[in-house]
Amino acid sequence: MRRQRKAKIVATLGPASADQKTIQALFEAGADVFRFNFSHGSHADHQERYDIVRAVEKNVGRPIAILADLQGPKLRIGTFADGKIALQAGQEFTLDRDNTPGNAQRVYLPHPELFEVIAGGQSLLLDDGKVRLEVLACDGQSIRTRVVNSGSLSDRKGVNVPDAVLPIPALTEKDKRDLKFALELGVDWIALSFVQRPEDVLEARALIGDRASILSKLEKPAALEQLDAIVQVSDAIMVARGDLGVELPPERVPGVQKRILRVCRQHGKPIVIATQMLESMITSPVPTRAETSDVASAIYDGADAVMLSAESASGAYPLPAVAMMDRIITEVERDPLYQNMLDAQHESPLPNRGDAICSALRDVTRIIGAKATVTYTSSGHTSLRAARERPMAPILSITPKLSTARRLALVWGVHSTISDQVHNESEMVTAACQTAVKEGFAKAGDQIAITAGMPFGQSGSTNLLRLAEIWPE
Repeated sequence: MRRQRKAKIVATLGPASADQKTIQALFEAGADVFRFNFSHGSHADHQERYDIVRAVEKNVGRPIAILADLQGPKLRIGTFADGKIALQAGQEFTLDRDNTPGNAQRVYLPHPELFEVIAGGQSLLLDDGKVRLEVLACDGQSIRTRVVNSGSLSDRKGVNVPDAVLPIPALTEKDKRDLKFALELGVDWIALSFVQRPEDVLEARALIGDRASILSKLEKPAALEQLDAIVQVSDAIMVARGDLGVELPPERVPGVQKRILRVCRQHGKPIVIATQMLESMITSPVPTRAETSDVASAIYDGADAVMLSAESASGAYPLPAVAMMDRIITEVERDPLYQNMLDAQHESPLPNRGDAICSALRDVTRIIGAKATVTYTSSGHTSLRAARERPMAPILSITPKLSTARRLALVWGVHSTISDQVHNESEMVTAACQTAVKEGFAKAGDQIAITAGMPFGQSGSTNLLRLAEIWPE
């Protein structure tokens, strides 16, 4: 099965999409990557869905990526004696270290590390920003605040701290248990939540090694201060607009999204745009026009992938949501303006052999009208560098490693296939031509452009560019 588009779709699995028939239908409708949200569900639930995805992968004969999304250090308040309170603008409200149930004057905050960094003049946002508190003072035992806007508050609502870098580990004890389980399953990508600094990614890398690729979720303003460094140490980035849209003024989120996109393109790292993309399709069979434009804008901007969350996990219309996203992407990529915009955003190649070869590859495919850009890769590096160039011709990636093929399912323009290792240039050209015909990219008389690294099988050695014509059998 070949997708007739280059941007990819990430679909979250959940109660609405837990059986094999639905998951296979989601793949056939357009899902390229399945996200397992470890904020919900048991390990048994994720094990069952993992086994189903791998069964679907075998049925359809295409590599499918699985993304394990760790919950991360989500901050929450304690409980209330009556379960819920009403706060009035202007009143004082205290968050403290007393674990007894709260009331309209105070509530327990079970995160001692927060008391170390909170200071007067900062803000606290509760329940996804519905309640804003202005910090008056903090004495290490309690945080005294003034309510900025009236609202109700119930047990265990989330706390966002937009004005401080929090001294909390990137991985909680729950995350470490979930990470161990996900790696034992064999997932392809690990998503790290609430990344604030490059050290958060490096801490996870020490545990993960090369068993999975790391996708860093940017959802805190503090991450923007070290954006370049975070992108460099990550394998991919997600613009997680949920918490990011809480901690930043909403009007700033579009500009921040474009900034992150630009930095990812500079470094050749895949980027996923997520959260509320087709939110209304949780309960409606059709999206709003604004949601359609939001998805389209991300594609015009050159995003590698767009993601569905509750729309496919717990909504009433998971299949229509994936199909709608597929149609939006396809329509955008048919627009002549799309390629013009990609060309306008094109980044200069980095000063290394791989970028030089892939930059030439982009020009060659355009000049000769190549039907496919064929990349030979062991680690995925060559295909990633080719995707950074956003060539007009689709990228047919050939790898001997199933794990590499699965990880590349997230990457713009890449159609990944499994093949035996080639040993010389002649074998490479023959296999490239045969694969291009078999996968439906080319026919007799067409030309393809091939890039690889020599010696074959050595990671990060992209240094060869070859043109070939498909001959009749």
